[in-house]
Amino acid sequence: MEAVLMVVDEPATEEHLAKVLRRPRRAVAVALRELSEEYARQGRGFDLRPVAGGWRFYTRPEYADAVEGFVLDGQQARLTQAALETLAVVAYRQPVSRSRVSAVRGVNCDGVMRTLLQRGLIEEAGTEPETGAILYRTTNHFLERMGLRGLDELPELAPFLPEADAVEAESQEGVPSFDVDDNDSGDSGGSQP
Repeated sequence: MEAVLMVVDEPATEEHLAKVLRRPRRAVAVALRELSEEYARQGRGFDLRPVAGGWRFYTRPEYADAVEGFVLDGQQARLTQAALETLAVVAYRQPVSRSRVSAVRGVNCDGVMRTLLQRGLIEEAGTEPETGAILYRTTNHFLERMGLRGLDELPELAPFLPEADAVEAESQEGVPSFDVDDNDSGDSGGSQP
């Protein structure tokens, strides 16, 4: 199991490991937890953690700076503030369209959304029935990079932040409505009632 986990490029599920190793899923689940606990007790330079629906090796947090320095060696791998804000909107509002993300952020986010797509942090999630706009959601890669098992582990939003619906409503003020029912009394002759 360790040998397989050393070569995976995304978290391996217990079911997949059980199939590959020809072992019962329950036995694989127990072995994974035992290995994880053993590595922690020994203080190894790595952890075996459940993340994004599977298991994967990670650098132990106290050694992250050394590994980052070695791997990056001067390269910049961090997301910009705009990308982090956009990613947060997608994570908390998903599935969500680009226009809604832009409305929440108050700026056009098309370029940032393309970057997040290219990095595999978000993906298309169908279309909005009313408008046909493409909807986006976060990926398992997002969960993996953030060290989350699932979206339910996202931290609660601060209570003092405005609700996204209120922000969207404010951004729509002054925008003319094109609903036929808004100004039409049902009289198609054009005369005043």
